[in-house]
Amino acid sequence: MELKNFDAILSRMPKLDRPMRVILAGSDGENMIKGVFQAQKEGFVQPVLVGDRARTITVLEKFGLEREPYTMVDTPPGHNIAQAAIDIIRAGDGDILMRGNIPTRDFLMRVLDKTNGLRTGRMMSHVSLASLPEYPKLIALSDMTVIIEPDLNQKKAIIRNTADALKAFGYENPKLALLSLVEHVTFHMKDTVEAQRLVAEQKSRPFADCELWGPIAYDLIMSKEAARLKDYDCEWCGGGFDGIIAPDLSTANTLVKSWLIHAHAVTCGAVVGAKVPIALTSRSAAEEETYLSLVFCAVLDAWRKKQKET
Repeated sequence: MELKNFDAILSRMPKLDRPMRVILAGSDGENMIKGVFQAQKEGFVQPVLVGDRARTITVLEKFGLEREPYTMVDTPPGHNIAQAAIDIIRAGDGDILMRGNIPTRDFLMRVLDKTNGLRTGRMMSHVSLASLPEYPKLIALSDMTVIIEPDLNQKKAIIRNTADALKAFGYENPKLALLSLVEHVTFHMKDTVEAQRLVAEQKSRPFADCELWGPIAYDLIMSKEAARLKDYDCEWCGGGFDGIIAPDLSTANTLVKSWLIHAHAVTCGAVVGAKVPIALTSRSAAEEETYLSLVFCAVLDAWRKKQKET
């Protein structure tokens, strides 16, 4: 199965016994709050708004949402909004954690704090899904948010998380590309050497449920013609890859923002590997992307629970 567009994600929405309680940390973000209430309208979330009550109500009134059902947790100036949201999750009163109108660093510092109990035996990493006008299906990208400069073992964890996220959407054997500046191993470029090692290990002692290629340059991932001209023999070039693993956070973040601004892409994203799904998009993301990130979390959570049952 392949995800041709975001309608395919919506078709994977699980049947829920009750709406999932989404804990929005920083509830005065306009597009974020609209996305959450759109998800409530569709019947699969229940909003719990954590933030400054006065600013949040101003936003709700701006969009005519003040009469919609929600729970408000007021965090006056001086209170840590991210911690307040996580405390709700820890108390068992939330199903999805969502970053709202607060800086990523402030949010992730609390998420990654071991004392907050969101860690599992797996490393957390962020997975984005993007719809690009000239790419024939949705493509995943990781990690653009959590791990700044991943080492070899961290890259393995990022690959596993990305493969699992795609498997949650029905992929049996995701095709992942290890992005680099060049497609040949160059010993003064560490990421190419690590890509070669990762591919070799995946073939001999698989550490993730996916097919892995790399190092590979961006033009080869996206263009069959580029692969032909460079004599790069890979059948997945030019539309066959399901995901891209970036060498570092800066590369991934720059790439996805270029897609958004220059290619008018639509994206959604979540942190994978925590005890609960964590919706995380840019604070400048559109309402649609906030909504789709909640769909992403619901699908991922249902798949994870099914894996535990089996």
